[in-house]
Amino acid sequence: MLYGKFICRPNRFIAHVDISGEEVVCHVPNTGRLKELLYPGAEVAVSYHPFSHRKTKYELQMVKKKESWVSIHSQLPNALAVEGIKIGTIQELQNYTVINREVTYGDSRFDLQLIGKNICFVEVKGVTLELENWSYFPDAPTERGRKHIDGLIQAVKDGHRAVLLFVAQMDIAKGFSPNAHMDPAFAQKVKEAAEAGVEVLAYRCLVSPYQIKISEKIPVKL
Repeated sequence: MLYGKFICRPNRFIAHVDISGEEVVCHVPNTGRLKELLYPGAEVAVSYHPFSHRKTKYELQMVKKKESWVSIHSQLPNALAVEGIKIGTIQELQNYTVINREVTYGDSRFDLQLIGKNICFVEVKGVTLELENWSYFPDAPTERGRKHIDGLIQAVKDGHRAVLLFVAQMDIAKGFSPNAHMDPAFAQKVKEAAEAGVEVLAYRCLVSPYQIKISEKIPVKL
């Protein structure tokens, strides 16, 4: 891992970072706004990938906030969830013998399908927004996120178990809430899902440049 200072983000996919006095172009593996994290001078951690097929050899992985690291990689929470289920950290999702990823059900494509005594569909949302030690999702309006929740509601109506799992990619989050200020329709949809029987869970992570893992459950306030 390399360390530097954030300079600018000309578009959603690219950031410029100062690493030891050299300005390098990095891929940003997150299409969210990240405005509270990515400001000029913010300390960042960058991985190096010298492969010919890549457009950029650097990838932005983490941003430091309040002396703590926040992981911004949007593909990571799914892998963290699978690991958390397998090792027993996510206690609510135990006693399943099969974990399938990216499973289509009706009009939806869920991140995880767990098979045991019942079938459980899990939609995982990575959370990077934190204000006063409380985490929020989303950091930008998300129609796609609402459609995923509609799919979970339908799965419950069909007799299956469904879980909406928010993974706070930071260790400073003391709790989680849907971001009603940014996307009131999403926040309302989460409430609707909970009332319909979808389980809403939130876990935070232990994050360092050397290790990221789901660490403990945090309260959810809808």
